[in-house]
Amino acid sequence: HALEVEGTFDDCQRMVKQAFADEALTSEVFLTSANSINVARWLPQQFYYFFACKQWRETEAPVISVPSGNFGNICAGILAYRAGLPVKHFIAACNANDVVPSFFKNGEYNPKPSVSTISNAMDVGDPSNFIRILEIFSGDLETLRSVVSSVSVSDEVTKDILKEVFEKENYLLDPHGAVGYYALREYLAQHANDKGIIIETAHPVKFYDVVEPVIGTGVPIPDTVASQLSLEKKSHKIEADYNLLKHFLEQANL
Repeated sequence: HALEVEGTFDDCQRMVKQAFADEALTSEVFLTSANSINVARWLPQQFYYFFACKQWRETEAPVISVPSGNFGNICAGILAYRAGLPVKHFIAACNANDVVPSFFKNGEYNPKPSVSTISNAMDVGDPSNFIRILEIFSGDLETLRSVVSSVSVSDEVTKDILKEVFEKENYLLDPHGAVGYYALREYLAQHANDKGIIIETAHPVKFYDVVEPVIGTGVPIPDTVASQLSLEKKSHKIEADYNLLKHFLEQANL
């Protein structure tokens, strides 16, 4: 069953975490999470990084730019690095939701309400996995900065990158990949001897309404997606209220 919450990602995450902490509910209903609240989501993501580095042909280890919202993907990369994978540096590429880039600047972690962007899978105001990254580095900010940096990229720049890469390289990024591309390009401009990898996160057809006006043409639709377009959307709308989620779960368990 799909619950369509009238709110933000942070509202959804807050409600889910509250459900996990509700002992009266969890004693009756088995709950697990498919997103990066659950380490079982991002532990296997380490293999993306091993697979990418296996194809790396340069002498120096790569810089890896990761579009980051809830920070599960980059957390997986950092675990791979701590396990011995040769990575020179990670870039957490964020959109206008700049809680983590601000933290790297001033050392203060101040979650705030998320804002809507065209790279909406990264619209997170309180990324749960960033706290895990701090734990991996034992709260040592200087050591963390030596391995990870973070940058915020606006929607305007994201659109410019989409158009530029499509026209110059004949490669179609999605908005999240465009954020990662820009972050890596800016980093390499300051580190001329380095080269890097971008972790792409979605097919651009998922964001055709954003991408098509930017590039001035249609996004090719894969067969696997085309077969889904005629299906009826099925979801149950609820307000961003934990009690409504709890009631739904209790009823579903009857």
